[in-house]
Amino acid sequence: MSIKSDSRHLYLQVIDRLKQDIDKGIYKEREKLPSEFDLAKQLGVSRATLREALRILEEENVIIRRHCVGTFVNTKPLFTSGIEQLNSITNMITQAGMQPGTIFLSSETQCPSEEDIRLFSCSADEEILVVERVRTANGEPVVHCLDKMLAKHIPDSISWEKESIFENLEEKTGRRITYAVSEIEPIGYHEKVSPILDCSPETALLVLKQMHYTEQDEPLLLSVNYFRADKFSFHVLRKRIN
Repeated sequence: MSIKSDSRHLYLQVIDRLKQDIDKGIYKEREKLPSEFDLAKQLGVSRATLREALRILEEENVIIRRHCVGTFVNTKPLFTSGIEQLNSITNMITQAGMQPGTIFLSSETQCPSEEDIRLFSCSADEEILVVERVRTANGEPVVHCLDKMLAKHIPDSISWEKESIFENLEEKTGRRITYAVSEIEPIGYHEKVSPILDCSPETALLVLKQMHYTEQDEPLLLSVNYFRADKFSFHVLRKRIN
């Protein structure tokens, strides 16, 4: 079963081989992989090479490694989107053939933080509206959303139980989001968010932080969304420029 068949680094070959075996169903979702000793022997590589491959597969959320328990095949994400696409959570859930829902948790006005003042280009005496919600797919919690807006732009009549915040803001404020500046970070267990999303201790989260702008380059919405990494995946298309 040796994989030494091309000139690439061995750990890259191991990654491809394990992904192929998972795709073929040789190793199924939530199934425990053989021990490092047995797997390295099967593939004809050193344990150091195997560990490097497993480390990368874990970063890619293909596998989960549980201390003193073993390595398991992760569940495949139900929802996927290009991070270069400004796609609402509602659309992502709908496109997966599931019913989007919203659990409203809270809304309150706060004094702006230094970061808020910088991102919204506002003064220290302007109020920030903070809305906390949970998005569901077929009733299951999958995303925790923390959204910030300048309170002066938001009418009292707005309802935060409506699914799409993009549509909600456009309908109630007349302002349309056209682009966002984003950053994404994988994290482990979150003391507050993980229980809300009914995550097990080993389930990772993807934190997507975005500042949304209107066509007039006006900062309108700052969102910090915690996605279950076993439910969502994001990819990016990169093009060569020379």
